[in-house]
Parts: sequence; C-alpha cells; structure tokens
Amino acid sequence: MTKAELHALIQEQQANICQLAAIRDGRTIYSDEWNNYKSDDCLHVMSVTKSVFALLIGIAIDQGKIKSVDDKVLDYFPEYQVKRGEKTIYEVTIKHLLTMRAPYKGKGDPWSKVCSSENWTYTSLDFLGGRKGITDEFDYRTVCLHILTGLLYKATKMKTVDFANKYLFEPLGIKKHRIYIAKSAQEHKDFTISKEPKENVWFCDKEDLGTPGYGLCFSAQDMAKIGLLCLNRGKHEGQQIVSSAWIEEMTRPRTVEGKHFRGMDYGYLWWIIDRKQGIYAAIGNSGNVIYVNPGKNLVVAVASYFKPTIFDRVDFIQKYIEPFACGK
Repeated sequence: MTKAELHALIQEQQANICQLAAIRDGRTIYSDEWNNYKSDDCLHVMSVTKSVFALLIGIAIDQGKIKSVDDKVLDYFPEYQVKRGEKTIYEVTIKHLLTMRAPYKGKGDPWSKVCSSENWTYTSLDFLGGRKGITDEFDYRTVCLHILTGLLYKATKMKTVDFANKYLFEPLGIKKHRIYIAKSAQEHKDFTISKEPKENVWFCDKEDLGTPGYGLCFSAQDMAKIGLLCLNRGKHEGQQIVSSAWIEEMTRPRTVEGKHFRGMDYGYLWWIIDRKQGIYAAIGNSGNVIYVNPGKNLVVAVASYFKPTIFDRVDFIQKYIEPFACGK
C-alpha cells in the first residue's frame, strides 16, 4: 500500500481521524492529516490524558516528592474532613487509583456533582470508599481521578500544567501548555465534543489543576513523542525524563475482570494490549491512541475529533498502520 492509498483508506473508513504519526526505529515513517487539520493543531485526546498523567506521577516519585504508590491517599490531604462513618477511605492507596481498583460509592462518574463544586478534589474524595471495603475490583473512572491531580499538587507544590511543562512537555519538545477553564456547563461540553482544532491547553478546575482523566490537548506529533519516550524506557536524547523502573512498573500487566474491555489488561493508567508481546497503549474515546510495540520498535499516534461510537483503534492500527510502517 502506498502513502496515497493509505491516506485515501483512512479518509474513507476512519472519517474522524485528523492526524496520524508512525515512528519506527526512531524515524518517522508516516505522518499525515485529514479534515483540514495541520500537523501542529491540537485535539482533545480524551482519556489518553490518563496515561500522560501516569508519567507525571512517576516523575514525582523519581524526585522523591511522592514516596511510593503504596502511600495512603489521605496522607496527602490531612485537612480533608472524612464523612461520618466512612472507614474504607483510610486504606486507599495511590496504586488503587492508578490501577482503577479504588472503591467508590455509587456507580459511574458523578460528573455534575464534581464539576459544579468549588473543590473538585475534595468532592471526588467524598465518593472514595464505601461499605464494601477494599475489594480490588476493576472500576474504570474518569472524573473521580481528580484526586490524583490534587495529590500531585500537594506533593510538588506545583500546578499540574506547570509541573507537566517543566518536567515532561518542554524536555520532549512539546509546546508549553496553558490552563483552560470552562465558564459554564455548555462550554465544558463544547470543549469535549467540538470538532474544531484546539490550542496547547489542558482543561482545569477552578483552582487551575489539570484534569487527570481527560482534558489534555495534543497533536499526533505530541502523542508520538510521549510514546517514543516510553518505548525508550523514559529516555529522550540522552536525558532520563522518567526512570526506566517506572516505565516497567507502569506497563506491567494486571488482569482486568469482565468482558467489557476487549480482553486487554491494565497497568498504571495504560492499557496492555498483548502481555506476551509487551504491546501497550494510551486509549481515549473517539479513537485517540498512543500505540507502543517494543518488539517492532514502533510507535503509532492517532488524534481524532469527537465521535462517541469509537472506543479504540487498536485493531485498525494492527491491520493497516503497523504492516505499512514495518514494510509488510
């Protein structure tokens, strides 16, 4: 398949893809755009944000700002007033949040209650715990992960975007990001579902803390740099951005129970596609993906505008992009 044929195939079969970048052996094999996007335009990459945030936690641990993933969450919030009768919350660790095995009250994400509150972190903490105790059940959440951004701020004394810019984005050559705060519920919704290009921003709460579960705006080129950093075990151009030990721990597969996640395993906010081959990915709604295949020294990044019927594009990447990039 030629580049022109691949471009046409994506335009016809994957209409909401706006950018794609494939890097193999450290060299860009394919880079392309659709839907009138330019290569440096940004898109809201949805839950890919989670995987990027996992790197920030690793950097904070490397710096000694966070002692361990086994730290109790409440150790970072001594001023938080625990609800009367709540006991489980005292046992919840950072690892429970990173692996989506934290216990919560109720089902699903309490979007309206968290996002309409004055303090998103404390409101998210209000939902942490419950009568069932620590069950270690996989429970995928997005808005309640806001606890992690509050925790990072407590540990580092730096706002999320500032910490990310200084220790991750700028060292990788990713443009400096700015905070973005929605002034209304409608503006929040528009940010999420708009098909228009965005700037280098990170959606934040009223205290300028970047949402760790969603809200980061990247180009496919930016995403590819994140994937390449992971592929190179935390090193970029000779500089160790995050420790290789963290990359290994972050991508260690943990079995996900149930049939809702296409048989994938989970690491620390990264999906493990194939534990035998060591393939893993950051996956966001609408088909936003950072795909890393260490065995083929390959990174594929896909940036897409909002289309809720698409969960991931792993099958598409493996059927078309991977063979193209690897010359098969």
